[in-house]
Amino acid sequence: MLHPIIKEDINHVLTQPLPWGRFNGKRVLITGANGFLPAYMVYTLLQLNDSKGYNISVTGLVRNEAKAQKKFGDLLLRPDFNLLVQDVSAPVPASAGSFDFIIHAASQASPKYYGIDPVGTASANTIGTYNLLQCAKESKAEGFLFFSTSEVYGAVKEDQIPTREDQYGYIDPTQVRACYAESKRLGENLCVGFLKQYGVPVTIARPFHTYGPGMELNDGRVYADFIADIVSNRNIVMKSDGSAIRAFCYSADATAGFFSVLLTGEAGQAYNVGNGTGESSIIGLADKLVGLFPEKGLEVERWQAPTDGSYLPSVVLRNAPDTTKINALGWKATTSIETGFKRTILSYF
Repeated sequence: MLHPIIKEDINHVLTQPLPWGRFNGKRVLITGANGFLPAYMVYTLLQLNDSKGYNISVTGLVRNEAKAQKKFGDLLLRPDFNLLVQDVSAPVPASAGSFDFIIHAASQASPKYYGIDPVGTASANTIGTYNLLQCAKESKAEGFLFFSTSEVYGAVKEDQIPTREDQYGYIDPTQVRACYAESKRLGENLCVGFLKQYGVPVTIARPFHTYGPGMELNDGRVYADFIADIVSNRNIVMKSDGSAIRAFCYSADATAGFFSVLLTGEAGQAYNVGNGTGESSIIGLADKLVGLFPEKGLEVERWQAPTDGSYLPSVVLRNAPDTTKINALGWKATTSIETGFKRTILSYF
């Protein structure tokens, strides 16, 4: 059973004025379906069947079947939902059939993986993308959505923040940490290459910092750590000065954005999916989250910088999207940081 908060989120997504009928009677493949963002897309498509009487067949590609069984539970008993268990870097088997829409969201998006599995990180975004584009080509698919990332922008100049889709900064490809950003860049180029050479109708979404119910609280991202602290009734202990500024987007808003790009975006184009009004410093976010639950009596324990010069602050002080391009499709994030994070934290109870 889905948590009531997730159910409310999915119903909110379906209030968006999109051409949902394009999915009726179609087969949809969603890779990385175990992830909290692609899972929201699975839930949305299944709810379309329930609420509108559509006949959508959803296939979730996952690497970890046990994890998928735990995440989806009774949904796996539905005839309109099935799993394809394999590594996303392997070709889609012919036995899986053809697909009308492919959403490629499988990726190791947490920084904790970049140092321990850079090859696996890059492979999903390159080899996996190639194989899925081949599947889309052979299926004569009518839509292909590639989940890219805001990290493709690299270290942009201060006057390029908020950042448009055509503004790029420096990334050092000889650094292992670049495995994610550089492979996403190549994944995007493969997409436009398949559009140019084979006519595969690709669109690209570039999510910024996105959070919400269902995210793994041990995935290494600082805001996941904060949520885990609140859920576990622990003080938030800062591990930096918290001065970095990020724009945070709630998952229900982001999901509506992803569907907007897939259903109404221009082929070959990339769109920022983020909340341009959801900026906060990391220390400010910690203070906000503690303040959302005063009854817990929690505090933010400030970090004391070492005096030996060993602390190196983030080279990217501020990261925020210019959403003009996706706003022109009719989409806009509407959930505040306070509302979104409170809903997220409550979803774990």
